[in-house]
Amino acid sequence: MHDFRVRDGQLHCEAVPVLEAAERFGTPLYLYSHHTLIDHFRKLRAAFAPVTPLICFAMKANSNLAICRALIREGAGADIVSVGELRKALLVGAPPSRIVYASVGKTAAEITAAVRAGIFCFNVESAPELEQIDLACRRLKTRQRVSLRLNPNVDPHTHTFISTGRGTDKFGLDEATVLRLFADSARYAGVDLAGVHIHIGSQITAPGPFLAALHKALTVIRRANRRGARIRWLNLGGGLGIVYHREKPQTAAAFAKVVLPLLKGRGLRLILEPGRFIVGNSGILVTRVVYIKDTGAKRFAIVDAGMNDLLRPTLYGAYHDIVPVAPKPGQTAKTQRYDVVGPICESGDRFAADRPLPPLAPGDLLAVMGAGAYGFAMASNYNARPRAAEALVMGRRIHLVRRRETFQDLVRGERIPAALR
Repeated sequence: MHDFRVRDGQLHCEAVPVLEAAERFGTPLYLYSHHTLIDHFRKLRAAFAPVTPLICFAMKANSNLAICRALIREGAGADIVSVGELRKALLVGAPPSRIVYASVGKTAAEITAAVRAGIFCFNVESAPELEQIDLACRRLKTRQRVSLRLNPNVDPHTHTFISTGRGTDKFGLDEATVLRLFADSARYAGVDLAGVHIHIGSQITAPGPFLAALHKALTVIRRANRRGARIRWLNLGGGLGIVYHREKPQTAAAFAKVVLPLLKGRGLRLILEPGRFIVGNSGILVTRVVYIKDTGAKRFAIVDAGMNDLLRPTLYGAYHDIVPVAPKPGQTAKTQRYDVVGPICESGDRFAADRPLPPLAPGDLLAVMGAGAYGFAMASNYNARPRAAEALVMGRRIHLVRRRETFQDLVRGERIPAALR
């Protein structure tokens, strides 16, 4: 559920009309609901309350400082994949003891920075990475907790670009390598091999793939412990799906109901790394119709947002509901079918194809729903377009949490060499 509702004929974010936000901050605009964000986190925490999990928000989904700060204040940790995210997590007050670091390509410098920061755990993706962490810890005369990321070779039945737990994916370690590394733990004096991590993909709507991966992880943990390992943590990653259109994903409570019985009596502490589940439906992208173009074969609603603002439809063929922000009073005309497209010079710059919508005109505002996760986080300056503003609604108040970029932002850091002057 989310807090974007039509009231008095207008779409509202909590108690604020979306039209008011667009008039105040312009378009394209990312607009977030604080209540939705926190409510989703609380539901997950309540569902797993019997085991008091460490819930680390996956910052790759949305790393806006205000979003992250709101979750840290609620007791969340941070799941990071870069030093940039590490620095942002620390900036918003995330205790290092609640930070876990994933990513398949951590450099020596990144590892050193994270060890110095005192993070809780690395999710190790390869044997060379484990060696690099061990080397850094020996050099710094410290010891670091790590989890080995198991690739369980499970198909999550989601888009191939966001599947991460199949044997052919770049993520994680095969079972034999995981068992070997645990057996050879004495070689790595700088690390504490404390856990197993799995993460099989994103936008997973059925429990089957999760359970298959969990059973595989528990089997590996049992085998490793029999050979002398002391595994104390199990990281289930993230990947819980949300409703974009007609999906029927499992709720946090339903997910916990099938997971918790499998953990009973095993002495394992639990880590979760939700991203999309918490923030996906907490945000929308507000965009304005610039032109209506009818070619005879197609009717296009050309809007001021583009694939540089929201890449998911172009990259994944992802579906997002699109709704009018302020439907015209008394409008009774039948819907018309539009391709909702942006201004980018790419044919793939399309938010929707043949989408039934009320008759549109230039100046009308549309809301692209479910844009809180992997929306602004994947935005770019393609076609030399400034990135959109972001705003956060808290009840009746609206806060600008990122200003719209300017031309000066676009050229900052660029230089014309003297030879070309």
